[in-house]
Formats: sequence, structure tokens, C-alpha cells
Amino acid sequence: MPADESSARRRPDRVRASRAPVPRLPAAPVPAGVPLPPGTALRGRLATGSRRPAAPRGSGRGSGGGSPRRPRGGRVRGAYEQARRAWDRPLTAYYVILGSSLLITVLGLVMVYSASMIKALDISKPATYFFGKQFLAAVIGGALMLIATRMPVKLHRALAYPMLMVTVFLMVLVQVPGIGMSVNGNQNWLYLGGPFQLQPSEFGKLALILWGADLLARKQDKRLLTQWKHMLVPLVPVAFVLLGLIMLGGDMGTAIILTAILFGLLWLAGAPTRLFAGVLGFAAVIAFLLIKTSANRMSRLACMGVSEPDPEGGCWQAAHGIYALASGGWFGSGLGASVEKWGQLPEPHTDFIFAITGEELGLAGTLSVLALFAALGYAGIRVAGRTEDPFVRYAAGGVTTWITAQAVINIGAVLGLLPIAGVPLPLFSYGGSALLPTMFAVGLMIAFAREDPAAKAALAVRRPGVRWKTMRRRVKKRPSGER
Repeated sequence: MPADESSARRRPDRVRASRAPVPRLPAAPVPAGVPLPPGTALRGRLATGSRRPAAPRGSGRGSGGGSPRRPRGGRVRGAYEQARRAWDRPLTAYYVILGSSLLITVLGLVMVYSASMIKALDISKPATYFFGKQFLAAVIGGALMLIATRMPVKLHRALAYPMLMVTVFLMVLVQVPGIGMSVNGNQNWLYLGGPFQLQPSEFGKLALILWGADLLARKQDKRLLTQWKHMLVPLVPVAFVLLGLIMLGGDMGTAIILTAILFGLLWLAGAPTRLFAGVLGFAAVIAFLLIKTSANRMSRLACMGVSEPDPEGGCWQAAHGIYALASGGWFGSGLGASVEKWGQLPEPHTDFIFAITGEELGLAGTLSVLALFAALGYAGIRVAGRTEDPFVRYAAGGVTTWITAQAVINIGAVLGLLPIAGVPLPLFSYGGSALLPTMFAVGLMIAFAREDPAAKAALAVRRPGVRWKTMRRRVKKRPSGER
């Protein structure tokens, strides 16, 4: 047989032999503690024939199975969790109070300038007359806010009694003939010379908060608030003295705000429901008598919800406030383009500045103002709820009640939902006497937010010197040439 033929016959046998499975010997056990050479684990998996489990069918990109699908609402829930974690940070209240108050003040300056130009020209003054006075008050108020943020809590408590006594003295001085001034029918102003006036009742709100917070904190330390006598006396009598002095001047709007502050302090002190309802009922009876015996207050009450003035000219301000809001649309007519401020709407830069804001900035502008006040109120509640110092709790709660109640009363009157009370929008309307104590109160809340232990630690870490030292401790020195 030729050699080529025999080799061709033997070739398939060799192929079959090469395809036969080769028996694998089990790997010898490695003693414990002996390091394995590199690649041993990989060779062991290859030797035993272990493979990764095959991906299920339809898991490719074309079928949408590259990543597990989130359940419905997973993204919304994740965003909610992120927002909740952001709100729970130690410095959240600090930054929210600072940012929202500054934004309200700056936007208020812009709107005061826009809303008061025609009024200033009408009284033969420069167009920037009211804006200049408001800007000066904002600068002084900013200095007061900065001082309040740097003052310790003990100093705030020490100023409570002197501030109350000075405020009561000034409010008595207002009622002296020849010293007090009457503006728009209310005898509650002091003339300071030149174009400057002072309304002591605005400082009475701050004085009542500081004094009442210090009084309740002292009684809580002595465990006396469980007795209704110590809870009401002398807080309620002193508040009624302030209310009496305010009502002598005829300013019921400020009296309503002061009453709201009193109820806020009593609620924070844990007044029983029956006691709280009794004081509230007594105040309601007095308010009813004061409204019933005044034709001016009855006419304001009758203007709630009107959409047009009556033929005799009644409810003119309320109706034109609705006209201004209605003509603003979604985004307003533009800054300075208001029509109602040309003599149609009374007090466009004070009590009804929110209506001019709606006309020039539209629904977007008014909702932005509401959102800023809501953020400021929420941050104040957070400060009052997280502290362990009773004075801080009562003072922060009182300031939050003051700003929130006054904003609700002002905006509610512009919207026609509440009677026109004649109170300005906090931090927004024209008026230095209202702006100064309000900015000091905001600085008070910022100081309280800084006093939180977690906020103190976070602020200490963010100082430049401390942060540089911590970075030097964390970064290890590397040898030269190492990447």
C-alpha cells in the first residue's frame, strides 16, 4: 500500500483523538496562610469549567432590559427624598431666613420705586423721593439686622425690659397734644424733623415679643406655667395696655397684629384649650364692639369681596385693587407700566403695593412673593421647633407669627378676602417705621438659627482657616514623581 494512502487513512483517527476530552485532575488543596500566585483564581475557574450565568433572553438594549426599570413614582420619590434631606441640613433655616428676607426687601425696594413715582410727582417731589427714604431705612435696617445676628441670646434677653419701657413711653408721648401726629385719621406718629416720622406702635410688636419670651422662659424654668395665673399674669395685662394705647390712636390694624402675637405666645406656652378659647372670645367681643361703634370700620367690613365701587364712591380702594390684579395677567404689564398707580388706586406704595406688583409682574410675581413669605415662615417654625432654649422658642415663634399674620392680613385685604386693616406688607411696603423693627426681628431669627449646635459646627467647618487645616490633615504627602 502506498505511503500517501496509509497516511490519509490514519488522519481521521488522529482528528478523533485530538477531539476527545482530556481528563482534568483536581487541584491540590492550598495550605492556609500561603499566598496564591497571581492568576491562580482565574486558572482555577477555567480549569473547573465554571462560567458566568447567561443573561436572560430579551435583556439586551433593544428590549430595554439593560438596566432594571424603576417602579412608577420612583423618580418622584427620589426627588422628594433629596429635597427632604436638603431641608434637614443644619444650615437650611439659616440660609432660608437670610435669603428670603433679603430677596423680599430688594424686590420691595424695586416695587416702592415703581409704585411711588407718580405719587411723588403729584406732591411736587422728585420721582425718587419715597424710594430714597425707603432705601435709607433699608440701609439702617440692614445694619440693625447685622447687629442682631451678632448679639448673643443673653443680650437679647437683657434688652427686653428696657425696650418695652421705652416703647410704652413713646406710645404715651404720641397721645400728648402738640407732640403726636395724625396720619390718615390715626394718631400714632411722632414727628422727628424734616421728612422723617416715627410710629412707636411698630416697635411695640418687637418689644412685646422679646419681653413676653423672656417672661415665659423664666416661668418655665421655675415650672410655673402649669398654673393659669402665672401664664396670664402679667403677660395679658401688659399686652392689653399696649393695645389700649394703640386703640387710643385709632389704629385697629396694628392692634390685630399685636393680638395675634399674644395668642401665638400663649399657644407656644401650652395654654389649655379652655383658657385659650376664653381669651380669644374676650378679644372677639372687644373687636366686635370696636367695629360696630365705628362707621369707618363698618364700611371697610362691607367692602369685602366687592368687584366694583358703589355709585357714591365707597369701596373705591378695594375695587381698584382687584382691577390692578386682574389686568396683570400671567406675567404683568412690565415694571413701571401700571395704570392704577396714576391716581386711581389710593396708597399704591404702602397698603396696596401687592396690587401694583400683580399688575406689573403678573401672577408670576405675586406667586414669587407668596413663596418667599412661605419659605420665611417655614424657616421660623423650624427654628422654634428644633431649639431646646425656651426663650429662643418663644421669640422665634412670636416673630414668625408677627410676619406671617401681617402678610396674610395685608394680602387678604388686597384680594378682597379680608377687611382693609391698613397694615403694610412686611419688608415690602413703603415705611421706615415698619421696616426697621422687622429687619431687626429677622436678624433675631438668624441669630437663633446660628445658635443651633449642628449649625455652629457646620459654620465652623466652613470658615477659611478651619477648612484649610482640615484639608491639610486629610491630604497625605506623596513622594516626588508619584502620580
